[in-house]
Amino acid sequence: MASVRRPPAERVRERLRAVAGDPVARMMPSGYQRLGRVLVLRLPDSLRPYHALLGAAWQAELGVETVLVRTGPIDGELRRPRTETIAGGPTETEVVEHGVRWRFDAARVMFAAGNRTERRRAGRLVRPGEVVVDLFAGIGYFAIPAARSGPTTRVVAVEKNPESVRFLRENAVRNGVAERIEIVEGDNREVPLPLGTADRVFLGYLPSSLPWVGRAVDLLRSSGGWLHVHTVADARDAGPHASREVADAVARAGGSLDGAPGSREVKAYGPGRTHVVVDAHVGTRRGAPRPDDAG
Repeated sequence: MASVRRPPAERVRERLRAVAGDPVARMMPSGYQRLGRVLVLRLPDSLRPYHALLGAAWQAELGVETVLVRTGPIDGELRRPRTETIAGGPTETEVVEHGVRWRFDAARVMFAAGNRTERRRAGRLVRPGEVVVDLFAGIGYFAIPAARSGPTTRVVAVEKNPESVRFLRENAVRNGVAERIEIVEGDNREVPLPLGTADRVFLGYLPSSLPWVGRAVDLLRSSGGWLHVHTVADARDAGPHASREVADAVARAGGSLDGAPGSREVKAYGPGRTHVVVDAHVGTRRGAPRPDDAG
């Protein structure tokens, strides 16, 4: 009878056990995130003396080029990861996901594997011919799937992190949609954007994009359009609570909803918290800005 090959984490743990003993080996988490040729780990600080051993072991077991360890939460509005390289060197990588090629620097740009379903859904939501605004475009998380919906779709992708903008431009070219995406570099609260022209606005900022709902409502056509608002809520009532918050934010912005918002739980976001996206259709608005106004 053929033996069953053990999971990679167990094989790495065995290497650690042989050097440091069982109590230390038990401290090593099993989880990891593979991003092309780069591996990202979360390790307790107690394993710092064994970083070199662990980095080499993961390289050997998975064939990755570089191993990074998360050293803290995503940093600030530019959403920069905090990492330390424990093996290898190059951190630029490529991930192919649902037919989209994502190029980025895993040590400098956030890429959440847990959002893959939502990235795919963005492309399925957009109808050919729509005007779409992505207020937090990053490397193209929603902008590129949206642009792939058809040659008549137009996407305005706003991003303030220069490193992300560089990869956004590259990814638009790699995926053959550069001519459909207008990239606006800068803070979405300050850069001029075409008011009253969008059919759909993505707001993909965490822990909450609720403060930007007013800005998004102004971008929608006077006849209405869709908002896709990402936020974090208590896991016990995540969807309903987030939907109520979005409804309140739309009302404060002078909009009204066509029906109850829908919500989807994307992934866990820390203990007792859940990443939620709320899909809300805003109806016709009185006093809506004209399409030739600037924000």
